[in-house]
Amino acid sequence: MSERFSDASIAEIMAVLKDYFDGLHDGDLEKFERVFHENSHLYFTDGKTVTDWPRDTYLEKIAARESPASQGLPRHDSILSIHKAGPNTALATVNCAIPPRYFTDYLTLVSTNRGWRIISKTFHTETHD
Repeated sequence: MSERFSDASIAEIMAVLKDYFDGLHDGDLEKFERVFHENSHLYFTDGKTVTDWPRDTYLEKIAARESPASQGLPRHDSILSIHKAGPNTALATVNCAIPPRYFTDYLTLVSTNRGWRIISKTFHTETHD
């Protein structure tokens, strides 16, 4: 994390990431709607095809699955890094899980008139037994 940016902005980004982790674990769509910008997209690949989901498609997938919390699954989430290129853009690298799938997410955030929001998510996943 860069010292040339305010601790307040880093704290705001960390609060967004906490809501992201909570929303993912609890299946809380209100938190996801709050942290993901309405024009955000999620990207992933199987090594051959790149998939692009707009926010609403991603929210539909979250709504359709049983949450990890409701299954009694433990949380596995951590912030690996936050990099700010300027006062209005940041990249967070995080780990999270919906066992047996474990993810590394690259979350691009932008500062808006409503605070920091995730504008894109790209992830890598591994399955562990």
